[in-house]
Amino acid sequence: MEKPHIPVLLSEVLAGLNPKPNESYLDLTAGFGGHASEILDVTQNYKDTVLVDRDEFAVNYLKQEFPPETEIINTDFYSAMLQLFECGKTFDMILADFGVSSPQLDNGDRGFSFKTDAPLDMRMDRKQKLTAADIVNKSSERELARIFALYGEEPVGRAKMLAREIVHHRPINTTRELADLIKSKSRYSKLHPATKVFQAIRIVVNDELTQIEKSLPLIPKLLNKNGRVGIITFHSLEDRLVKDFFKAESSLGEESPLEIINKKPITAKQVELVINPRARSAKLRLAKKRI
Repeated sequence: MEKPHIPVLLSEVLAGLNPKPNESYLDLTAGFGGHASEILDVTQNYKDTVLVDRDEFAVNYLKQEFPPETEIINTDFYSAMLQLFECGKTFDMILADFGVSSPQLDNGDRGFSFKTDAPLDMRMDRKQKLTAADIVNKSSERELARIFALYGEEPVGRAKMLAREIVHHRPINTTRELADLIKSKSRYSKLHPATKVFQAIRIVVNDELTQIEKSLPLIPKLLNKNGRVGIITFHSLEDRLVKDFFKAESSLGEESPLEIINKKPITAKQVELVINPRARSAKLRLAKKRI
């Protein structure tokens, strides 16, 4: 089956995690298996591999692509980590890629992108009730402004203006309606003026930052000694959480649970950006379990 997704920073992930034959592997955001398939080509250890994703479409794809002895969990990564910790599972490698997958962006009816006209959805797990339409049409003007400023990192004045306009034009039911409204109230820029608002809404719909905050402390507990972890982020809010966690976990000298592998985040090389422009904002941070 043709791969539906180009994994970002693939060569950098492979170099950082440095997989070896028979090692165990946990992919917290397996998506369509781009990173996992390359790592498993080296380890050949399917029975000690766990692939996690909360998107049912991704999970169905993974079940077709990987042998039946590979454990595949259809839930959010925090719930999966708790489940694995309670079972006493540990791994030689852990990877988390916090970006939205290309199939989610490209599938119009998912409502993640303003490039196609679709219902305001944005749910990674379509079993949950909360949608982007709920956020846009039911939140107060003050709450919308807070969301855009905090999670979209929009200037406060612009966040308030956009929130006011959205409330005035409600109901807004499609991605095109929302994007066109934002564009009509914006000056020209190379970045589409709706980008940050869509990011902010998606983060809230999927509770993304809370998931990351709760999950990070579980990483050392799920790593074997000398185990490696790689985390890919796509915006400064995520990267700051990971950076601060790694710094705190590596600051206790010989008693530190983790040792940082790369002091600065690794970004995509130009050759990758030509093939996969969505990698332009990706940052990879790596750490190793000390004790």
